[in-house]
Amino acid sequence: MSAAHIFDIPSLERHRTRAARFAAGDPCSAPDFLLRRVAEDFSERLSLIRRSFADAVDLGCHNGALGRILLRDHAIAMFSSADPCAAMRKLADPPRVAVDLEHLAFAPVSLDLVVSGLSLQTVNDLPGTLTQIHSSLRPDGLFLAAIIGGRSLIELREALLVAETELTGGAHPRVAPAIDVRELGTLLQRARFALPVVDSDVVTVTYPHPLALMHDLRRMGATNCLVERSRSFLPRAVLARAMQIYCQRHAEADGRIRATFEILTVTAWSPHASQQQPLQPGSAKTSLADALKPGKT
Repeated sequence: MSAAHIFDIPSLERHRTRAARFAAGDPCSAPDFLLRRVAEDFSERLSLIRRSFADAVDLGCHNGALGRILLRDHAIAMFSSADPCAAMRKLADPPRVAVDLEHLAFAPVSLDLVVSGLSLQTVNDLPGTLTQIHSSLRPDGLFLAAIIGGRSLIELREALLVAETELTGGAHPRVAPAIDVRELGTLLQRARFALPVVDSDVVTVTYPHPLALMHDLRRMGATNCLVERSRSFLPRAVLARAMQIYCQRHAEADGRIRATFEILTVTAWSPHASQQQPLQPGSAKTSLADALKPGKT
């Protein structure tokens, strides 16, 4: 097992299959508020880009909410819903594509647009996946993705860590690690994307109790799938203490508790000659020292 093997992918797929079955039974109550937020943001970003996209893929399409909003607002000739989880794909609009997020099967230089909403944070080889996405894009193709960032669920992480350490003398990993803005920007550059930009959006949600948050995470398919996780259930005493710590440290005035989610949004392009190019070192016609002399404007 390599050092990069952080996530147990079969376990993740079981969690997402369970989440898809819940959503299929009652789509209106599915806790996909983060995905809907991402979808509306993507739609707004695409509206500012004055060009059409003939071939697009929603990579890790979940229940199809992202694709439906983008197709509602934008004319995209061919929009495919791609996901590793068969139960999720059934909820999305056709055409549907089975995909391994670490071994993409898209032909090189075949796509104009790749979007991905909250799916890539559980990829073990994210640098490899980004490189494959880059290879699949035509020149001047767009990659637009939202990834869960490192400040997500800091309250829950703290409460579980403190409670388990306090009662057992040690702690198992309970909340997955996540990438930060700088790391993600570096990976995009390594994958040879042009004009990469990463924005951070911190979303605070309130719940009546920490157990309500954990219930939503389960229905999202976002429960613990770490390779190094404990295979035994969290002891009831530890869970109770964690809930107590959470309420003590992260409650609002009305008694509801806060939960933080960070969404990192990527906008990056496949290189093309028409794009703005950085100046070559030494090509400036005026030195900084000259520009700062008195009388210069």
